[in-house]
Amino acid sequence: MSRDLDDVDRAILVALRRDARASINEVAREAAVSRANAYGRIKRMTDAGVIVGYRVQTDPVSEGFHSSAYVALWVDQVQWQEIRASLLDMPEVEHVALVGGEFDVLVLVRALDNRDLRRIVLERIQSLSGVNTTRTFLVFEDHPSGATPTR
Repeated sequence: MSRDLDDVDRAILVALRRDARASINEVAREAAVSRANAYGRIKRMTDAGVIVGYRVQTDPVSEGFHSSAYVALWVDQVQWQEIRASLLDMPEVEHVALVGGEFDVLVLVRALDNRDLRRIVLERIQSLSGVNTTRTFLVFEDHPSGATPTR
């Protein structure tokens, strides 16, 4: 489907990424098409799996998560699916990616504070069967795409 997207489809996606709660009229205006055209294109992209959902983006610090880190994992590849499922079951884990390169998996962890982060990494993640080694990269600032820094 992605090679079938035209400039109008891409403009619609930009508008929805900026504000998934935007009215169909606002999206249509930004994409310079009629309301019916925008609605039809959104439905087509949803049916084709280009649009897979809508979500709320929050400020982790305002939620009480004062410590964040990317945790790199070296894992036994044959246990990847079980490791992924376990990581996704952890409420502190925001994102999991299987990657190529120096390590195998990259995980974004949100924690209440550094003590909580230590517990999550050392007691929860490192204890998973198939996780051989981890390396933790503290996040000093993060700026989600589409968000404007407030501090």
